[in-house]
Amino acid sequence: MRDPYEVLGLAKAASAAEIKSTYRRLAKKYHPDQSKDPRAKEKFAEINSAYEIVGDEKKRGEFDRGEIDAEGKPRHPGFEGFEGFTQRRGRARPGAGQDYSNFSFNFGDGTDGEAASIDPDILSELFGVRGASRARGPQRGEDVVAVATVPLALAAAGGSVRVTLPTGKTLDVAIPVGVEDGKSIRLRGQGQPGLRGGAAGDALITIHYAPHPLFKVEGRDLRLDLPITLYEAVLGSKVRAPTLSGEVEITIPQGASSGRVLRLRGKGLPAAGEAGQGDLMATLRIVLPPGSDAELDNLMRAWRDAKPYYPRAGMV
Repeated sequence: MRDPYEVLGLAKAASAAEIKSTYRRLAKKYHPDQSKDPRAKEKFAEINSAYEIVGDEKKRGEFDRGEIDAEGKPRHPGFEGFEGFTQRRGRARPGAGQDYSNFSFNFGDGTDGEAASIDPDILSELFGVRGASRARGPQRGEDVVAVATVPLALAAAGGSVRVTLPTGKTLDVAIPVGVEDGKSIRLRGQGQPGLRGGAAGDALITIHYAPHPLFKVEGRDLRLDLPITLYEAVLGSKVRAPTLSGEVEITIPQGASSGRVLRLRGKGLPAAGEAGQGDLMATLRIVLPPGSDAELDNLMRAWRDAKPYYPRAGMV
């Protein structure tokens, strides 16, 4: 796993808002269902893993202080850079249970540079290194990542969605009420199995909203284009409008222009774990009847000649 800041193309001083904005842009760009990049799935997984670290205030702090690695695993107080320590043979393996049985230490005691071995159990006592004994201990399994594309109504009301993990396992994932687009849900123990009796890794499920035929999402608010007739706009009217929770009646004010926005408070998305709810912003769109109508044409000509007006004043 590369440095999460490098994966997201961000400086370490990036603000939380910059991190979130960059993550959303990259996740959309490399979403496997949308991107034509042959490595989109791999890149998308890497982006999600990086955001799992730097998008979480606590984990970001731990990573910046060197307490966890780029995969979110605790760093062992190892011996890299500790003057005098060398490794005679073999390579250290990543993850828990790292084998330090091949380390030696040169005490500079006039032995012509020959290194004296230190019992790995003593290393464990001196430095608290887990897994310093020659017999490697349990090793935790790797985490896996997957994407769940959920309908907007399900994200608003909560429920469950079926997800197939990279391991081939299929799970019903609980979706909390008002879950945010781009939010990751951690499923403990659903990742790759551990080694030598170690715990299984976790599954990280990133939530994305499925496109909706009527609503566009802006934070917790929803936007809707609401078609109305010419006479409803001129005379005013009460019309039915869709929301995620069913139709409601709204009032079209007399003389409403196309493009006017009516706010329906509390008809947007709920805030996860918080009080309050977004609004629905309904933009009025005047729609003329299909086909040509001679009576309407004559009325508009008479209106044009008797009461002309210029709505684009100041634009050109």
